[in-house]
Order: sequence, then structure tokens, then C-alpha cells
Amino acid sequence: MSPTAQAVADRRPAYLTELARGTERFHEPRRGDCPWCGSTKLRTRLRTTDLLQHKPGTFTIDQCRSCAHSFQNPRLTPEGLDFYYRDFYDGLCADQAEKIFGPQSSTKRYRRAAHALGAFIEPESWLDVGTGRAHFPAVAKEVLPYTAFDGLDIGVGVEEGRRRGRVEEAHRGSLPDLATELAGRYDAMSMFHHLEHSLDPREELKAAHRVLRPGGHLMIEVPDPESRYAKLLGKWWVSYFQPQHLHLIPLANLRTELTALGYTVVAVDRREPHLPLDLSAACALLLGHCLPDGDDPWRTRAPGRLRRRLRRILMYLAAPAFVACYTADQMLAPLLSRTRFSNAYRVIARRNPDAS
Repeated sequence: MSPTAQAVADRRPAYLTELARGTERFHEPRRGDCPWCGSTKLRTRLRTTDLLQHKPGTFTIDQCRSCAHSFQNPRLTPEGLDFYYRDFYDGLCADQAEKIFGPQSSTKRYRRAAHALGAFIEPESWLDVGTGRAHFPAVAKEVLPYTAFDGLDIGVGVEEGRRRGRVEEAHRGSLPDLATELAGRYDAMSMFHHLEHSLDPREELKAAHRVLRPGGHLMIEVPDPESRYAKLLGKWWVSYFQPQHLHLIPLANLRTELTALGYTVVAVDRREPHLPLDLSAACALLLGHCLPDGDDPWRTRAPGRLRRRLRRILMYLAAPAFVACYTADQMLAPLLSRTRFSNAYRVIARRNPDAS
């Protein structure tokens, strides 16, 4: 048995014990109002399963008809978040997550982001929130060699980032929980695709306000729920990212909230944050949905030899379609990033010096 197969076998009993109790307990009660504006005018935007890891469960995204905020409803409980995050960024799928979210796929984008904030401030200290293994600070140091970078994340990856010298300090936990301890320590902060994962984005923004020094700058990048790819691809639009994405925030809502909290928005960009992956990711999700099951610890038993061989053959046969979608993503990116097909946006906001 290979080391990977052995690791799967070792985890299977615990997963099956949890699943024997059902997945309903992983959800909070369904709410009848919008968590952003309080309106009760809701519509169902999406119903889907876990298309990423294929763990059992069904998930719904509702959209507010009043403010257009989209949110997972019912939302996962902390226990549910632990279950669905497990073996994704760490554990069994850590190597795969590293390939997808690691520096080879983001170096150019991270360098441009560092330049974007560097145009407004030469920070002495920078906190990267949701840093993972601290890939952004490692790249940003090349642009801002005199800036001290720290990282914050709930996962163990941030500690690995410190061991590798990518950050000077590693803060393990959530930003709202650590805000008092870190108050006034940083003149720059970044949140790259972090707010959509948070239980309460508003609390994250309030905490960032406490952690930033007056005049400090906050840079946020999030998926754009108004991207036309969302309507075109439906549940195969990877930025829905269920069940991990709890909130999808329209740009207008984020700008208004930042202003109300004592920030001044100094820059907005939809072009550079665009990730050229919509078609290739949709192809990968569809392929994963149609292929025979893989050897995952949340499945009752491991697939037989014939099933594994069939899965490999179908993956090889589908490779040309994936390559074609990937090529289209790359070739269309310069054009689509200038249109409403852009799948993400960036906001840079300055903490007002006279705000409390």
C-alpha cells in the first residue's frame, strides 16, 4: 500500500464515524434575513454539492434582493467548517493545494499587488491576513525589502511560513480574536481572498481598523459576485467555492461599509485581480463530478483496481479539453479582465487619521 493510500485508510474510520451522524448538524438554522442589510427579500441563487472534495452535503447560496449580498444559507457551523476544511489546505490534499494556491500560480499577481499598495505608502510593518503558508509576503519582500511582514491565519501553514523565513511573526487564530493584542501595530494590511471565507466580514473589517495605525492602508481582494462568468457557468463557476465561501460581497456594499467604518477608499481595480481560470476550473469541476469516485477517506470503501484504472484512462482522455480551456483562459484574460467578466476585484482603503 502506498503512503497516500495508507493515510486515506487511516483517516477513513474517523470520517465515517462522523458521517454516520448525518451532515445536517453541520449547518446552522436557516436565516430569513440578509446578514448584510437585514432585508427579508431573499432569493435562492445556487444549490450545489461539494464539487471540490466531493464530501457529502448540500449547500445553498441565497441572494438579497435589496442589497445583492450573497451568502451561504444555512451557514456552516464551526464544526461543519472544520469538517469541510479538513484535508484541503493541510493533510491529505496539502500538496495539491500548494500547486493550486502556491507561488507558481500567483507570483506575478502578488508582485503587482505589492506595487499597488506601495504607490500609496512605504510601510514599515505589514500584516497579511489569511496568509496560509505566507506566499504573498515572500513575493512582496522583493518589491518592499525594507518592510517587515507578519502573517495571520487559523491554519498551521502560517507557522510553516515563519519557519521558512517568509514572515517574521506568525499569528495563529482569527483577526477579530487577536485584534486587541495587535492593535495599532501595522501601517499596511492585506486580505487576499479571505473575507469570503469569514463568518462575519464586517467584524474582520472592524478588527482591521483596530490593528491598523491611523493613516495605514488595507488592501482587499475578493471574488466578484457580479462577474458575468457566474451566470454563464452556474454552479461550475469555481468562485462559488462551496462549501468554503460563506459570503460574496458586491463592490458597492464593500465600499459603503469601509466608508462607514472610518476608511477612505483610495483605489479600486477589477483588471489586475482577475484570475484566468474560470473555464479550466469549470472543466476540472465537471470532470471531477463525472469521473468514477477516487480514493477518499470520506467514502465508504476504496475503489477497486478496475475503477481506479478507468478513472485514470478517462482523465487522460479529458486532458485535451482541459488544455483547451486553460489556453482559452490565458488568451482571453487580457480582454476579459477589462470587462464585467473579470472574476475578482481589489479595493485599497486608508484608515482615516481622525477616526476612532
